Amino acid sequence: MAYVTTHDNVKLYVKDWGAGRPVLLLHGWPLSADSWDDLALALAAAGFRVISYDRRGFGRSDQPWDGYEYDTLADDLAAVIEATGAQDATLVGFSMGGGEVARYLSRHAGKQIRQAVLLSSVVLGLLKTDDNPHGAEQAVLDGIIAGLKGDRPHFLAETFKAFYSGGPLTAEVSAEILEWARGIALQASLKATVDCVQAFGTTDFRPDLAAFTLPTLLIHGTGDKMVPIETSRAVAKAAPQAQLIEYDGAPHGLQATHKDRLTSDLLAFLRQ
Repeated sequence: MAYVTTHDNVKLYVKDWGAGRPVLLLHGWPLSADSWDDLALALAAAGFRVISYDRRGFGRSDQPWDGYEYDTLADDLAAVIEATGAQDATLVGFSMGGGEVARYLSRHAGKQIRQAVLLSSVVLGLLKTDDNPHGAEQAVLDGIIAGLKGDRPHFLAETFKAFYSGGPLTAEVSAEILEWARGIALQASLKATVDCVQAFGTTDFRPDLAAFTLPTLLIHGTGDKMVPIETSRAVAKAAPQAQLIEYDGAPHGLQATHKDRLTSDLLAFLRQ
């Protein structure tokens, strides 16, 4: 099954590896399912069925004009779950993908889901407000959008330097990984890339937190320059079954910089 068709006839490119209890991987902005390959291979080899897909507008999926707000993205996830027959599954959301996990749990009552994992996640919200002082100003989001519209290849190249850079003791990724990530990001439509900035930047997920009634693992680097560690600390306090593992000095892109530790932590949680 290479493609799943959503309720509004958008085709999503799906990877379905291995056999066993399903694990669905939701990629971050502005990447695709390919960004999960190392982890997906390890999980499939460990006896899990690993399902990942390109978000609408990204990778090999269709590039519609609209549908980049979280209600539609959660409905897309529901379509993938239904089409693949995934049951008793674990949802793993990285960065922007964490928002899809949260909205799916609340909007679709957590159907077929056993566990949730949020990696470097935007949940509970990124926009700075009086009650979210660690968030980003709207001007920061506006600057990201302006950079994308002005010179997207250059802006993405600079973004990925911060994406994979953490504290002083964090190993730097290779120049080839930076170029690979930019190549993946440039597969996406500009419209999807811009609209998703507004979606993950301004959506308040606090109303969705009540749906986290299932075992939940949060992993976040304290050196994350893209999403502050305080977001996951707040979720860990609000969700009764949540546990937070902090990676000291680690950056946003944990799949590349800490993939062995991340694989080990995820397998331990999946096997609980």
